[in-house]
Amino acid sequence: MPLEAPLPSAAERVAELNARTRHHSAPDVLAHALRDPLVGRIAMVSSFGAESVVLLHLVAQVDRTVPVVFVDTRMLFEETLAYQAEVAEQLGLAEIRIIRPDPVAVLARDVDNILHQTDPDACCALRKTEPLERALGGFDAWINGRKRYQGQSRTEIDFFETDDAGRIKVNPLAMWDRDDLQSYIVENRLPRHPLVAKGFPSIGCAPCTTPVKPGEDPRAGRWRGRDKEECGIHFVGGRLVRGGSSGTGSEESAA
Repeated sequence: MPLEAPLPSAAERVAELNARTRHHSAPDVLAHALRDPLVGRIAMVSSFGAESVVLLHLVAQVDRTVPVVFVDTRMLFEETLAYQAEVAEQLGLAEIRIIRPDPVAVLARDVDNILHQTDPDACCALRKTEPLERALGGFDAWINGRKRYQGQSRTEIDFFETDDAGRIKVNPLAMWDRDDLQSYIVENRLPRHPLVAKGFPSIGCAPCTTPVKPGEDPRAGRWRGRDKEECGIHFVGGRLVRGGSSGTGSEESAA
Protein backbone atom coordinates (compact mmCIF):
# COMPACT_ATOMS: atom_id res chain seq x y z
CA MET A 1 0.00 0.00 0.00
CA PRO A 2 1.61 3.34 -1.04
CA LEU A 3 2.40 5.85 1.67
CA GLU A 4 0.41 9.07 1.69
CA ALA A 5 2.35 12.14 0.63
CA PRO A 6 3.21 14.39 3.57
CA LEU A 7 1.09 17.51 3.95
CA PRO A 8 2.85 20.60 2.56
CA SER A 9 4.17 23.12 5.06
CA ALA A 10 1.85 25.86 6.31
CA ALA A 11 3.71 28.41 4.17
CA GLU A 12 3.27 26.27 1.06
CA ARG A 13 -0.42 25.74 1.79
CA VAL A 14 -0.92 29.47 2.36
CA ALA A 15 0.70 30.28 -0.99
CA GLU A 16 -1.58 27.79 -2.74
CA LEU A 17 -4.69 29.05 -0.93
CA ASN A 18 -3.93 32.67 -1.81
CA ALA A 19 -3.37 31.70 -5.44
CA ARG A 20 -6.74 29.92 -5.52
CA THR A 21 -8.68 32.79 -3.92
CA ARG A 22 -6.80 35.89 -5.11
CA HIS A 23 -9.83 37.43 -6.83
CA HIS A 24 -12.55 35.98 -4.60
CA SER A 25 -15.03 37.88 -2.47
CA ALA A 26 -14.99 37.69 1.31
CA PRO A 27 -17.89 35.18 1.48
CA ASP A 28 -16.19 32.99 -1.13
CA VAL A 29 -12.85 33.09 0.71
CA LEU A 30 -14.59 32.12 3.93
CA ALA A 31 -16.54 29.28 2.30
CA HIS A 32 -13.33 28.05 0.70
CA ALA A 33 -11.47 28.15 4.02
CA LEU A 34 -14.17 26.09 5.72
CA ARG A 35 -14.12 23.38 3.06
CA ASP A 36 -10.58 23.12 1.68
CA PRO A 37 -8.58 20.21 3.19
CA LEU A 38 -5.44 22.33 2.90
CA VAL A 39 -6.80 24.46 5.75
CA GLY A 40 -7.53 21.61 8.15
CA ARG A 41 -9.31 21.91 11.51
CA ILE A 42 -10.52 25.48 11.82
CA ALA A 43 -12.04 27.77 14.44
CA MET A 44 -13.05 31.41 14.48
CA VAL A 45 -11.70 33.85 17.04
CA SER A 46 -14.00 36.76 17.86
CA SER A 47 -13.83 39.62 20.34
CA PHE A 48 -17.54 40.40 19.79
CA GLY A 49 -16.35 43.97 19.40
CA ALA A 50 -17.52 46.91 17.34
CA GLU A 51 -17.30 45.24 13.91
CA SER A 52 -17.29 41.57 14.87
CA VAL A 53 -20.90 40.89 13.93
CA VAL A 54 -20.06 41.13 10.20
CA LEU A 55 -17.68 38.18 10.16
CA LEU A 56 -19.81 36.24 12.63
CA HIS A 57 -22.79 36.65 10.32
CA LEU A 58 -20.76 35.55 7.29
CA VAL A 59 -19.61 32.43 9.15
CA ALA A 60 -23.17 31.66 10.23
CA GLN A 61 -24.31 31.77 6.60
CA VAL A 62 -21.88 28.98 5.72
CA ASP A 63 -21.68 26.80 8.84
CA ARG A 64 -23.18 27.63 12.25
CA THR A 65 -21.28 24.74 13.85
CA VAL A 66 -17.83 26.30 13.38
CA PRO A 67 -16.29 26.70 16.87
CA VAL A 68 -16.14 30.37 17.87
CA VAL A 69 -13.50 31.18 20.48
CA PHE A 70 -14.30 34.17 22.70
CA VAL A 71 -11.70 35.23 25.25
CA ASP A 72 -13.30 36.68 28.37
CA THR A 73 -10.33 38.43 29.95
CA ARG A 74 -12.36 39.10 33.12
CA MET A 75 -11.87 42.79 32.38
CA LEU A 76 -14.35 43.23 29.54
CA PHE A 77 -17.20 45.71 29.54
CA GLU A 78 -20.50 44.29 30.78
CA GLU A 79 -21.96 45.51 27.49
CA THR A 80 -19.56 43.23 25.58
CA LEU A 81 -20.59 40.18 27.61
CA ALA A 82 -24.28 40.91 27.03
CA TYR A 83 -23.66 41.58 23.33
CA GLN A 84 -21.80 38.28 22.95
CA ALA A 85 -24.80 36.36 24.26
CA GLU A 86 -27.23 38.35 22.11
CA VAL A 87 -25.31 37.89 18.86
CA ALA A 88 -24.65 34.19 19.43
CA GLU A 89 -28.34 33.56 19.98
CA GLN A 90 -29.54 35.71 17.09
CA LEU A 91 -27.14 34.12 14.60
CA GLY A 92 -27.69 30.59 15.90
CA LEU A 93 -24.01 29.94 16.52
CA ALA A 94 -23.86 26.39 17.84
CA GLU A 95 -20.46 26.27 19.54
CA ILE A 96 -19.21 29.29 21.46
CA ARG A 97 -16.08 28.46 23.44
CA ILE A 98 -15.71 31.04 26.21
CA ILE A 99 -12.08 31.02 27.30
CA ARG A 100 -10.84 32.71 30.47
CA PRO A 101 -7.40 33.28 31.99
CA ASP A 102 -5.97 30.62 34.26
CA PRO A 103 -7.10 31.65 37.77
CA VAL A 104 -3.92 30.29 39.35
CA ALA A 105 -1.81 32.39 36.97
CA VAL A 106 -3.93 35.46 37.69
CA LEU A 107 -3.45 35.01 41.44
CA ALA A 108 0.29 34.62 40.93
CA ARG A 109 0.80 37.53 38.53
CA ASP A 110 -2.07 39.97 39.04
CA VAL A 111 -3.72 39.32 42.38
CA ASP A 112 -4.82 42.96 42.73
CA ASN A 113 -6.00 43.32 39.10
CA ILE A 114 -3.71 46.29 38.45
CA LEU A 115 -1.15 44.73 36.09
CA HIS A 116 -2.68 46.67 33.19
CA GLN A 117 -1.52 49.88 34.87
CA THR A 118 2.13 48.89 35.29
CA ASP A 119 2.73 46.47 32.41
CA PRO A 120 -0.12 46.31 29.86
CA ASP A 121 1.82 43.92 27.62
CA ALA A 122 2.13 41.43 30.46
CA CYS A 123 -1.56 41.87 31.26
CA CYS A 124 -2.52 41.14 27.65
CA ALA A 125 -0.33 38.03 27.72
CA LEU A 126 -1.87 36.76 30.95
CA ARG A 127 -5.48 37.51 30.14
CA LYS A 128 -5.69 37.06 26.38
CA THR A 129 -2.69 35.71 24.51
CA GLU A 130 -1.97 32.72 26.73
CA PRO A 131 -5.64 31.61 27.03
CA LEU A 132 -6.08 32.05 23.28
CA GLU A 133 -2.97 30.00 22.50
CA ARG A 134 -4.31 27.17 24.68
CA ALA A 135 -7.71 27.38 23.01
CA LEU A 136 -6.22 27.15 19.52
CA GLY A 137 -3.99 24.21 20.39
CA GLY A 138 -6.28 21.67 18.73
CA PHE A 139 -6.74 23.60 15.47
CA ASP A 140 -4.76 23.94 12.24
CA ALA A 141 -6.24 27.31 11.31
CA TRP A 142 -8.25 30.21 12.67
CA ILE A 143 -10.45 32.91 11.20
CA ASN A 144 -10.07 36.50 12.33
CA GLY A 145 -11.15 39.98 11.25
CA ARG A 146 -7.91 41.78 10.38
CA LYS A 147 -8.25 44.28 7.52
CA ARG A 148 -5.83 46.28 5.41
CA TYR A 149 -7.52 49.60 6.08
CA GLN A 150 -6.65 49.28 9.79
CA GLY A 151 -3.10 50.29 8.91
CA GLN A 152 0.10 49.64 10.85
CA SER A 153 1.37 46.17 9.91
CA ARG A 154 -1.92 45.20 8.25
CA THR A 155 -1.73 47.21 5.03
CA GLU A 156 -0.59 44.27 2.90
CA ILE A 157 -2.18 41.26 4.58
CA ASP A 158 -3.51 38.48 2.35
CA PHE A 159 -6.57 36.29 2.76
CA PHE A 160 -4.34 33.55 4.15
CA GLU A 161 -1.23 33.87 6.34
CA THR A 162 0.69 31.80 8.84
CA ASP A 163 0.92 32.68 12.51
CA ASP A 164 3.94 32.23 14.73
CA ALA A 165 2.72 28.84 15.93
CA GLY A 166 2.57 27.46 12.36
CA ARG A 167 -1.21 27.65 12.03
CA ILE A 168 -3.01 29.18 9.05
CA LYS A 169 -4.61 32.53 9.78
CA VAL A 170 -7.62 33.35 7.59
CA ASN A 171 -8.51 37.01 6.95
CA PRO A 172 -11.72 36.98 4.82
CA LEU A 173 -12.31 40.72 5.33
CA ALA A 174 -8.76 41.77 4.42
CA MET A 175 -9.89 43.92 1.49
CA TRP A 176 -12.95 45.49 3.16
CA ASP A 177 -13.02 49.07 4.42
CA ARG A 178 -15.11 50.70 7.14
CA ASP A 179 -17.88 51.68 4.70
CA ASP A 180 -18.18 48.07 3.53
CA LEU A 181 -18.61 46.93 7.12
CA GLN A 182 -21.18 49.56 8.01
CA SER A 183 -23.17 48.89 4.84
CA TYR A 184 -23.20 45.16 5.57
CA ILE A 185 -24.47 45.74 9.11
CA VAL A 186 -27.28 47.99 7.86
CA GLU A 187 -28.28 45.80 4.91
CA ASN A 188 -28.46 42.69 7.06
CA ARG A 189 -30.06 44.45 10.06
CA LEU A 190 -27.40 43.18 12.42
CA PRO A 191 -27.27 44.25 16.07
CA ARG A 192 -24.62 46.82 16.93
CA HIS A 193 -22.43 46.74 19.98
CA PRO A 194 -24.11 49.17 22.41
CA LEU A 195 -20.83 51.00 23.14
CA VAL A 196 -20.42 52.11 19.51
CA ALA A 197 -23.18 54.70 19.99
CA LYS A 198 -21.31 55.99 23.05
CA GLY A 199 -18.15 56.81 21.11
CA PHE A 200 -16.28 53.51 21.22
CA PRO A 201 -15.44 52.49 17.61
CA SER A 202 -12.82 50.00 18.86
CA ILE A 203 -13.54 48.01 22.02
CA GLY A 204 -11.22 46.01 24.23
CA CYS A 205 -10.95 45.63 27.98
CA ALA A 206 -12.72 48.25 30.10
CA PRO A 207 -9.66 49.62 31.95
CA CYS A 208 -7.73 50.17 28.71
CA THR A 209 -10.45 51.54 26.39
CA THR A 210 -11.77 55.11 26.29
CA PRO A 211 -14.19 56.94 23.97
CA VAL A 212 -12.82 58.43 20.76
CA LYS A 213 -13.31 62.09 19.88
CA PRO A 214 -14.52 63.22 16.43
CA GLY A 215 -11.61 63.22 13.98
CA GLU A 216 -9.46 60.86 16.03
CA ASP A 217 -8.24 57.52 14.71
CA PRO A 218 -10.80 54.80 15.56
CA ARG A 219 -8.20 53.02 17.69
CA ALA A 220 -7.11 56.16 19.56
CA GLY A 221 -9.07 55.05 22.58
CA ARG A 222 -7.06 51.85 22.98
CA TRP A 223 -4.30 52.11 25.59
CA ARG A 224 -4.61 55.90 25.35
CA GLY A 225 -1.41 57.70 26.29
CA ARG A 226 0.77 54.62 25.90
CA ASP A 227 3.10 53.56 23.10
CA LYS A 228 0.96 50.52 22.41
CA GLU A 229 -1.40 49.61 19.58
CA GLU A 230 -1.73 45.83 19.83
CA CYS A 231 -1.73 43.14 22.50
CA GLY A 232 2.05 43.31 22.10
CA ILE A 233 3.00 39.75 22.93
CA HIS A 234 2.92 36.70 20.70
CA PHE A 235 4.44 33.28 20.31
CA VAL A 236 7.59 32.32 18.42
CA GLY A 237 8.83 28.77 18.74
CA GLY A 238 6.47 28.18 21.63
CA ARG A 239 7.88 31.11 23.65
CA LEU A 240 6.18 34.37 24.49
CA VAL A 241 8.01 37.31 22.97
CA ARG A 242 7.33 41.00 22.74
CA GLY A 243 6.62 42.37 19.32
CA GLY A 244 4.03 43.59 16.87
CA SER A 245 0.75 42.19 15.66
CA SER A 246 1.87 39.12 13.74
CA GLY A 247 0.88 36.71 16.43
CA THR A 248 -2.47 35.95 17.95
CA GLY A 249 -3.66 39.45 17.42
CA SER A 250 -5.30 42.34 19.18
CA GLU A 251 -8.86 42.53 20.45
CA GLU A 252 -10.31 44.08 17.30
CA SER A 253 -8.13 42.03 14.99
CA ALA A 254 -9.89 38.94 16.19
CA ALA A 255 -13.11 40.32 14.73
